[in-house]
Amino acid sequence: MTSASIPVGWVLRSSATGFAVGCRVLEPDTPQFGNFVKVPAGANTQTIGLIYDVRVNDDPSVRQLILSGELAPETVRDQRENRLVPIEISVLVVGYQREGRYIHSLPPQPPISLDALENCADDEVLHFTERLDYLRLILKAGQISTDELIVASLAQAAAVRAPEIRRAFLIQAGQEVARLLNADLMRLDGILRQLRLLASNE
Repeated sequence: MTSASIPVGWVLRSSATGFAVGCRVLEPDTPQFGNFVKVPAGANTQTIGLIYDVRVNDDPSVRQLILSGELAPETVRDQRENRLVPIEISVLVVGYQREGRYIHSLPPQPPISLDALENCADDEVLHFTERLDYLRLILKAGQISTDELIVASLAQAAAVRAPEIRRAFLIQAGQEVARLLNADLMRLDGILRQLRLLASNE
């Protein structure tokens, strides 16, 4: 987990419910699926989101290398370290922070082009997930892996808590998911199975 944030990408396009971010290469600090991230959204406001996709886009120079068969280790290393490898990160908006207060709703305005994406620090994830109302926004999202995103976000939220309260947090999270999905028992069962597995490891 991160204790300090540095820019890892910049906004390419955005809407009220989500945005896409471009970054150069997949580095250790590049957000992963289910990570909490943030971007500025006006004065004293930060949009909070969850990574739901990381895509390596097609690159003509990489295609040429593959076709030529010139894939020596030093060639691959040069391509990754010294060229612009097009990585695109997709983010689902799950809330925002305004003047130190976290709100689990869509922000008044989306990020704009070239706003910097940062990982949320551990204390930010902790405070944002003190309430779990953001799960509602995940469940309402279409065409993404919502169930897996819920589990991944809760795993990160549990990891920033003290070891002795992680299991209790995951049980509480399971109860909230059960409340939200009481009409879809098959889907609920799949999520709860994964949460039980996480809790059993604590």
